[in-house]
Amino acid sequence: MHDWQDTGIVLSARLFGETDVILECLTTDHGRAAGLVKGGASRKRRADFEVGNHLSLHWRARLQDQLGSFAVESLHTPSAHVLDDRAALLALQYVCTLSRVLPEREPKANVYEALAVLTRSLGGEGAWPALVVRYELGVLASMGYGLDLSECAGGGDDDLAYVSPRTGRAVSRDQGRPYHDKLLPLPPFLLASQIAPTPEDIEAGFQLSGFFLGRRLYASVHQPIPDIRHSFLQAWQEKTAASS
Repeated sequence: MHDWQDTGIVLSARLFGETDVILECLTTDHGRAAGLVKGGASRKRRADFEVGNHLSLHWRARLQDQLGSFAVESLHTPSAHVLDDRAALLALQYVCTLSRVLPEREPKANVYEALAVLTRSLGGEGAWPALVVRYELGVLASMGYGLDLSECAGGGDDDLAYVSPRTGRAVSRDQGRPYHDKLLPLPPFLLASQIAPTPEDIEAGFQLSGFFLGRRLYASVHQPIPDIRHSFLQAWQEKTAASS
């Protein structure tokens, strides 16, 4: 018998038969993992498996490569706090959908920690959408498609303002000025965490991350970027416009 205990964040839950659920979570030490929850489809337990919820997990299987089963206990329910915030609710659904591209059973502790922070930060009028941008870039990096924003691709000047769509490397303002229409804008908040992002900066961040998600990550698995990302961005833009 194989078993382990961990904490996880719900990425998906689908009905299996009439009474059971196949639960997929991103865990601290075991990566993206799935298991069967007996009786998980009951009305009483269904709320525990909302996307984004944090759970205590005990996985068991006779063989290591089997689906196995989960015993679960609810720890935190972010979805309950964003039900009245459409943009935040769609963001929660989106980042969990994005997380499903991660390889199964390959530990991604840094990604888990970033997702845990993000799911606890959603909602309200703050700059939490900037965390979504950072999370997208973090997933890209964890999958081997990270951007190099540490120095100018051409050397020298450290006034970084662009990213090359070809290499994913930062370009200085001076070196990029003649080619600015062919480069992607690099918002300052991605270079220094203490810089408060404006809505325009966040918009540029989503443009940057979206380009590489489509051209690198999802292209590698022959899939388009999930529609839920567009729905989230539209809801966030509408919310931003209404509050300005």
